[in-house]
Amino acid sequence: MTSTADHTAAPSRVRPTVPAAPSAPGAARPAPGPAADEGLARRLKALACTAPLHDLDARKVNLAGEYSAYAMAEVGLAAIDLVTLHMDFDTGADRELVLARMLPRVAAQNPGRPAAEHERVARWVLESLINVGSVDRGFRAVYGTFGPDGSYVRRDYDFKLVEEVPGPDGGVYLRTTDEAVNVLVGALDTDVTSAQIAAEVKLEVLIRRGRLADAQLAAEQARYRTVQYAETLRRALEATRRNVRAVDWAVAVPDMIAEALDHVADRYRHENAILTNIRRARDESEDPEHKRRAAELVDIVQDCIRRHTQLQTRLLEAGPLFRAEQDRQAFAAPAARSGIDLYGQLLAPLLPLPVERATRPTDAFFARGAGLRTPSAVRVADLVDLLLTPPPEREHLGAELPEPDLVATPDDSRFSEEQLEAALHLLDLPADAPRRLSGLLADARRQDPELPYLVALLAVHAASPPVGTAYRQGEGRLLFAVDDGTPLRDPEFGGADLVVGSALLDSAGMAAERAEAG
Repeated sequence: MTSTADHTAAPSRVRPTVPAAPSAPGAARPAPGPAADEGLARRLKALACTAPLHDLDARKVNLAGEYSAYAMAEVGLAAIDLVTLHMDFDTGADRELVLARMLPRVAAQNPGRPAAEHERVARWVLESLINVGSVDRGFRAVYGTFGPDGSYVRRDYDFKLVEEVPGPDGGVYLRTTDEAVNVLVGALDTDVTSAQIAAEVKLEVLIRRGRLADAQLAAEQARYRTVQYAETLRRALEATRRNVRAVDWAVAVPDMIAEALDHVADRYRHENAILTNIRRARDESEDPEHKRRAAELVDIVQDCIRRHTQLQTRLLEAGPLFRAEQDRQAFAAPAARSGIDLYGQLLAPLLPLPVERATRPTDAFFARGAGLRTPSAVRVADLVDLLLTPPPEREHLGAELPEPDLVATPDDSRFSEEQLEAALHLLDLPADAPRRLSGLLADARRQDPELPYLVALLAVHAASPPVGTAYRQGEGRLLFAVDDGTPLRDPEFGGADLVVGSALLDSAGMAAERAEAG
């Protein structure tokens, strides 16, 4: 298990297929069976998610000190549990709070050691689960499966267990990923809804049978699934705030919200009934251990009800949030100022000018466009070192430049230079003689079967000509296209039969504007 530097959102990436060794004519090929089953990939990924926990015990020998008495994997599972239970819908879990809750478990494993060592162990375990020190703070596992043709394919599985996320107050909080929750409940890629229903039914049956120890484990699993369900909604809302087009609000998200609301309503009924049975078992039991288990179960189920209430509130707010983000992103006011055209507004007016007149506007532009400069010496000590350090000897011609390794770029353009010249020649129309696009397409088709596509492309671009840019760049002629409502009659193209023509630009006005700019 190693940290990865190019973590991607995809769960797995295909590596080059290992070529199969040549076999005898009568040799049998690998049986697809379990090797080609999707369940094998699930089990391999589930095993990969536990590898960082095992790696904690393998790497503790590298710590400076005696840490063999600590069960690092156990501390790691406790850390994932604490982060999962303390993270909220809007914010994650506070790092210092999680470390404070981890200290009693660490101290119980080796009570004779000082508190500073216990804190170091807890912090090291938490940072290892975040994978501090890697570029993307993720883990990668490599596993193999058999393809449909029997070839062996290696795949990369990238995942995270605990990640740092920004909070609404500007702080940094911790959140567990789906993979971490799946490590806790002992399954991977499990459907959230079906797993939650199964956990609730199992919990209710165990309570009726009086098996409160097993019921507490089932209740904790149900709570983890509730957290995972809320995380699915939170990610969809976060993606909507960034880009409303990146989330399927036509089908996928509305269906998910409707199913989630039904799910929450069913969970309310089940959890209230479960809560009643737990309280009855607590009041009727004479065994102190049963009473303690029942009291803990009451707290867990009440926490589940609180989380479902919060989830229901977010589900009801999802629709208004989508409409508000759609209005904000789709109807945002355009920028008040347009960008600078360096060629038309700076370079073209300055090229005809002498140097003594061109330096003033260029100095003014680059003084404001280069941004702030960081001083080379910000302290007196730095300034003294800078002044007293002898200048290094330099070669007369400077350092030798490496020879660049140039690779010819393949020409993958659809149209050749000759076709572009032919299309521009067809569109070089007199200013007083515009033509229909249908006639231009017919002339182009008689020259080259591919030429009409290029002519149509240039004509469509001319429907919205960049008049201001052409005016600033000193062009004397501009191609334009106008739709007058006439439909296009052509065997290959449809739409409007545009009127294509050339317009002469005011050269005198351009010359005057360049003179004023100088």
